[in-house]
Amino acid sequence: MRIWAALFWCIATPLWAQESPAQSAQAAAARLDIAGALLQAADSKRDRVAALTETVHAYEAGLVAMRDGLRKAAVRQARIEAQLQSKRVEVGRLLGALQSIGRAPAPLLLLHPSGPLGTARSGMMAADVTPALQAEVEQLRAQLEELATLRTLQESAVDTIAAGLDGAQEARALLSAAISDRTDLPQRFVDDPVQTSLLLASAETLDAFASSLTDTFLTDATPISASAEGNLPLPVQGTILRSYNAADAAGIARPGIIIAARPRAMVTTPLPATILFRGPLLDYGNVVILEPAADVLFIIAGLAEVFGEPGQVLPAGSAIGLLGGEQPNVDAILTQSDGAGGGNATQTLYLEVRDGQSPVDPASWFALE
Repeated sequence: MRIWAALFWCIATPLWAQESPAQSAQAAAARLDIAGALLQAADSKRDRVAALTETVHAYEAGLVAMRDGLRKAAVRQARIEAQLQSKRVEVGRLLGALQSIGRAPAPLLLLHPSGPLGTARSGMMAADVTPALQAEVEQLRAQLEELATLRTLQESAVDTIAAGLDGAQEARALLSAAISDRTDLPQRFVDDPVQTSLLLASAETLDAFASSLTDTFLTDATPISASAEGNLPLPVQGTILRSYNAADAAGIARPGIIIAARPRAMVTTPLPATILFRGPLLDYGNVVILEPAADVLFIIAGLAEVFGEPGQVLPAGSAIGLLGGEQPNVDAILTQSDGAGGGNATQTLYLEVRDGQSPVDPASWFALE
């Protein structure tokens, strides 16, 4: 129970709330440690699919946080090194003065060639200079200590990231197997492969296929709460690459949005929903069509792997597939942490929402900002 509470705290606590880049990287490493503990505990959970889904989420969040933490640490390290380099002469003089004072015999420090008045004046000057000198020393010490911490973090990041990547890959494989073996989901209708094949053969557009699908497999889906509209999380963690009805480079506009995400990212359903269709469709690649409520469809396309079977009723947050691409290796992640962190969102997911047989702006259902 403590592991799940810690996971919730880590996910709910944004990295920008940390005090320093070093603490951000350390917090990210802690997230990956928690994800590893969740993976070990998943076998003992009653709902193994839900436990593994949370584990994959934890690994994804931890790896994203690790990239961000290392990027911030690299930027901070470069800044400190630049500051020290710019103060190289000044720091050298400061260290030289401290060494000279440290080597001088104590009685000589209390005397002045001009006599008692000079000694008093030099004492007053030393009293004025000492606080500023001490402040410089403390600042230099703090910078050197922070620089050492950042270098240690980067050295240990290789093992941390490698363990996180391996754990994420294992969690995805176990999740796929657990979903295949699952038998406890309610079944709203029984899929007819022949009828579905006929619909696929006759469909020339996504619009026509979706309309035929809902006419063929009518369901008794429950209404969606009004509070959910406009507040749903995206099916995958990513950023909006192309907005509703925006044309692509070829001038083709689709009535949906395109989300840029990282390779092998997990895709989930934001609401309890019935799977109406899963599989290849036209030029959309692998497609999952969900019905969260009567006359409402979520069309999610571009997956490399799809989970579940038509007719199954999925709980909210259930995994419905994975994006494609190759999971980056440790060197690639460390390279991305040099400040160019946006280059790793190389996969895309298409999301279309249909209400009453007509496409609508997904912003009316999902929190796109």
